[in-house]
Amino acid sequence: MRHVRIFLNLWLAFSIAIFVSMCVPPGMDPEEKDRVEQAQLDSLREVRCPRLMSSAAEYYRNQDWEATVRIYREIDELSCYEFDPVLAPPEEVYLYYAIAHEYLGRFEKSEEVLLKGLQTLPGNIDLRKRLAYSYKKQEKLDRYFIELEKIMDMAPEDSQNMIELFKVYGKNNRYEDQIDVLRLLLEKDPNNEIYQGEMKIALEKVGEDPLEYIRELFERNPENTAYGLDFSDRLISANRPEEAVNVLKKVIRFDRNSKIAYRKLAQAYYEIDDLENASIIYEDLLKLDSRDLHIIVQASKVYIELQKFRKALLWADKAIQVSKSSGQGFGQKGNVYYKAFQSCRSTDITNDDRIVASLAYKYFQLAEGNNYKHYSGSAAWLKENETLFSRSNWFMMDQEKKNRGYILPESNCYDWVDERLNKDPQW
Repeated sequence: MRHVRIFLNLWLAFSIAIFVSMCVPPGMDPEEKDRVEQAQLDSLREVRCPRLMSSAAEYYRNQDWEATVRIYREIDELSCYEFDPVLAPPEEVYLYYAIAHEYLGRFEKSEEVLLKGLQTLPGNIDLRKRLAYSYKKQEKLDRYFIELEKIMDMAPEDSQNMIELFKVYGKNNRYEDQIDVLRLLLEKDPNNEIYQGEMKIALEKVGEDPLEYIRELFERNPENTAYGLDFSDRLISANRPEEAVNVLKKVIRFDRNSKIAYRKLAQAYYEIDDLENASIIYEDLLKLDSRDLHIIVQASKVYIELQKFRKALLWADKAIQVSKSSGQGFGQKGNVYYKAFQSCRSTDITNDDRIVASLAYKYFQLAEGNNYKHYSGSAAWLKENETLFSRSNWFMMDQEKKNRGYILPESNCYDWVDERLNKDPQW
């Protein structure tokens, strides 16, 4: 069938040539001959072009791509778009002709059609986009980039083209070019978080510190807490926690319910060894969520470092109330006693030291019983170093104290300990 169509097309072209040559009188001067031939061609176009355009539309609509290509080829050969550009707009002829080739997987043919069309219509963006697509499918990446760049220059308002360009730059590790495109996109849409995130990544890829860029984002949009949180993280990572403190204070002024901001602020205070303010922030945070076990434990740990063992113990008890099943609260209470023991103990371990060490050991054991083994090493140390209150220690006590059945530490360093160490039944 294909050979028959080719034969018919050749026969048509041959017939036209014979017809034109027969109709031109002999001895006619060249200009007159050209006019006669043009008139004869126009007569043929007047008949054929409307029919061909109608057929092309029908074949395209029915997705008969082979027939579509054949018809558009004839339209192109007759230059119907020159004869009647309203009937056969050249931008449509070349575009649909190229697309039909694409559907057949003939991207080189599509490229040929589009390059020919762009000779006539160099400023047509749609043709350039299809040409870029054909280059992409053929993996002619250098030409693909060039076409996208041309489109960006010719149509700077076309954000979709810029988005495509910055994506392919990134995929091909052309980060400096990607940054240039992202700057243009951010001029159009300065609050676009996707572009901002890609810009930070691209800056890092080329070895630039994105910190100043992130600072600009935050200063332009101080009400956007995400920018402030990101900025503070970067400052802490850059060993600049003092600046992070100021940033996070601003974040909290805009969002007083941001638990993340409070957490990060407490961390920043901790980094600069401002434990008093860190403890205050943890307490403020617990007003927002009084059952946050992680924060309760962190508050207790900060008070340990401040040597405020009474407060540390209160928060450890709170942790036990919040989550008995996890064992973490028991572990933290044992840790309070353990740290106090390490802080207060004498060179020669006293009975008071042994009482507090035994309380620490008790809660470490409770933590392990609830599958929390973080402090198992500390528990083992207490036992191996014979710091626990033993039967012999009990035997050496005053009878009056033994009669009570329990003991409490009496030294000033342990004056906050109210928990009794009861007599072991085996003593």
